[in-house]
Amino acid sequence: MKATVKATASLLVALIACAAGAAADIPFLTGRVVDNAELLSSAASERVTALLKAHETRTTEQVAVLTIASLEGRSIEEYAVAVFESWKLGRQGKDNGALLIVVPRERKMRIEVGYGLEGRLTDVAASRIIRNVIAPRFKAGDFDRGVEDGVTAMIAQLRGDADAGSDAKGDAKSVTSESSGFQQPDLSIVERILIGAFIFGIIGLFTVVGVLTPGMGWFLYLFLIPFWAMFPMVVVGTTGALILLGIYLVGFPIAKLIVSRTDWYGRAKNDLRTKGSATVGGFVIGGAGSGSSSSWSSSSSGGGFSGGGGSSGGGGSSGSW
Repeated sequence: MKATVKATASLLVALIACAAGAAADIPFLTGRVVDNAELLSSAASERVTALLKAHETRTTEQVAVLTIASLEGRSIEEYAVAVFESWKLGRQGKDNGALLIVVPRERKMRIEVGYGLEGRLTDVAASRIIRNVIAPRFKAGDFDRGVEDGVTAMIAQLRGDADAGSDAKGDAKSVTSESSGFQQPDLSIVERILIGAFIFGIIGLFTVVGVLTPGMGWFLYLFLIPFWAMFPMVVVGTTGALILLGIYLVGFPIAKLIVSRTDWYGRAKNDLRTKGSATVGGFVIGGAGSGSSSSWSSSSSGGGFSGGGGSSGGGGSSGSW
């Protein structure tokens, strides 16, 4: 009976795995280059295959290339993870595999990296290779050179070549960000909008409270300076963040000066002196025994923020052309 149950369970697992594989539409691993989209010439495919084979012979690190015509509505990140797990790139226990996926119809690509190679082929390095090496070739319609140069840059990065992802022309953003020690954000416009709404919504709210609040407003002005200096870099890069910081440093005192001349600001300031508290924009401001300092609390409670996720084989980076 137990044998029958075990056999039935094994059959169900096999059927589920087959169904998942069919749904993911993952091609068979027929070689180091699987050109399902027929994007590459036979000569380029042979050169890339030879390059990858030589690298694996030297290091045991498995790097593969896959081209598919379309993602059919799927996320390239999810698809890359599914392919990576199905193909099981890299040696067991070392997880030293990497995958370059190119999707010409959606004009998307991704470098997926196994855990064992994350320390050398980092997300930043993968993004730089996509942006500086592969994308310019693809924009010019030269897919052979784009894939070949991209694979060459990946291998060079794994060997420890610091300039593996740099382009002969370079680009102003990369030079500026690297010289300052920061990498420019590699985000889509939708991601910039969503993250920007979250970041600027929070620090913007406290900035407004600081402008409207007597006494404690100047403490908030000083307190928010590092937040305005750092957080905007995620959305607008280092140059944009520097501009926004300058606007904040100059704009806050000007706005504070203008608001301090209004009647309601005077009344709030007087309430703090005489009553010990005042209401400003939904916030209750409580005096701390003098007009020069105060405490505050929100009149309404806020929600929390949490998130989670995972990966199948490691880090990487996505891009388009």
